[in-house]
Amino acid sequence: MGDWFQTIVDVEASPEEAGALADGVLSWLVSSGVVAAERTDCVIGAALGHPSGPRAGEVVDASGWSGPWQGGLEVRVGRTVFDGGQGDPTAVTCPHCAATVELMNDDFELDREAWEPFRDVVHEWDEGYDVVIDCPSCGRPVEPAGWRWADDYFAFGHLGFRFWGWPPLRTGFVDGITVRLAGHRVVLLDGKL
Repeated sequence: MGDWFQTIVDVEASPEEAGALADGVLSWLVSSGVVAAERTDCVIGAALGHPSGPRAGEVVDASGWSGPWQGGLEVRVGRTVFDGGQGDPTAVTCPHCAATVELMNDDFELDREAWEPFRDVVHEWDEGYDVVIDCPSCGRPVEPAGWRWADDYFAFGHLGFRFWGWPPLRTGFVDGITVRLAGHRVVLLDGKL
């Protein structure tokens, strides 16, 4: 068993603008009835979150969902490495040359040698260091938020909206949030704890 989540991460929001962007999106979600304004104990990993509202069913695809659902929204503002929860990253691609670094070996286990430089970037960025790694293929430096992780396993950013226990979010809803984030590039992670 476990708890499923989906996270919309704005990977372009600066630390200075993240709070205002979060407030704008949250205000839209509350006024639209997608989430409730009051905060309750409806999320994991945070003290309080916003429970699903009366119109939450309009922004999800519950066609494959069995039984009733209810969930909560956790809004995270601040430097965060968002991840997919269980499992390991499988590959990462350079945004400059499109070369992919495979992070799994033939036995579908994490290749420690390939993972090591990326592990350092993930952990050090999460601790507040601006770490850059050169692409093993083209040699160009890549900032942590620039790498493209297979299955969007990681996303580096200062703003994220984590939906706990919701059926899959509709593409149009994710697009609506993107518009309210000044058209920034967003990454949609899904995972399980």
